[in-house]
Amino acid sequence: MRHWMIGLMAVAALATAGSAQKPNRAGPKPGIVRVRFVTSEGPILLALDTRHAPKTTANFLAYVDDGRFDGTDFYRASRQKWSPKLGFIQGGIRTDARRILPPFPLETTAMTGIKHLDATISMARGMTPASAGGNFFITIGPAPAMDARAGYPGYAAFGHVVGGMNVVKRILAKPTGGGMDAFKDQMILKRVTLVSARRLDGVAKPTGLPRAWLIKTRPDRTK
Repeated sequence: MRHWMIGLMAVAALATAGSAQKPNRAGPKPGIVRVRFVTSEGPILLALDTRHAPKTTANFLAYVDDGRFDGTDFYRASRQKWSPKLGFIQGGIRTDARRILPPFPLETTAMTGIKHLDATISMARGMTPASAGGNFFITIGPAPAMDARAGYPGYAAFGHVVGGMNVVKRILAKPTGGGMDAFKDQMILKRVTLVSARRLDGVAKPTGLPRAWLIKTRPDRTK
């Protein structure tokens, strides 16, 4: 499980929270694709930077366009001990092999220029740089230790929350427990469902790969 999650040490980097950007009601800027999450706690609006993080956004949008995020959940709320209103929430497919897509190269913050500020969406990954897949996290407060630096690749930030940060903060405040190692006491106890994820801009580009999680097995009637 820890091979694709965020290490606990990343939490220590979260500093004082800023305010999330407000939705651009005139439409997105060139190179920005908006995605709307519908969750059991309310909607979240994302603005993905396809210009500066093309590989990471292409991966994320493939999950969106295939419906691979639909019916998953936000399962982790990592709060600072000294400032519990700051931290990050994590969601996605967990280790569901039926939903996962092939890995892709890590686009570091040094490559993209997209830093881990307040309301940043970034890809969770394992110990190896190119191990990100169908799990992501959203910061509440800046997290500079998640950025790339000498000898450390960091995580792949690729956009920001532009609407619904109140929902993100509500998820962060959910009761937690369980978990092991870096996730100890950080697993959300009552499920927060990611009902659907839909792109609002551009044309959907489904991968065409099998959607095995939708296949329902029939009960064995021979018994």
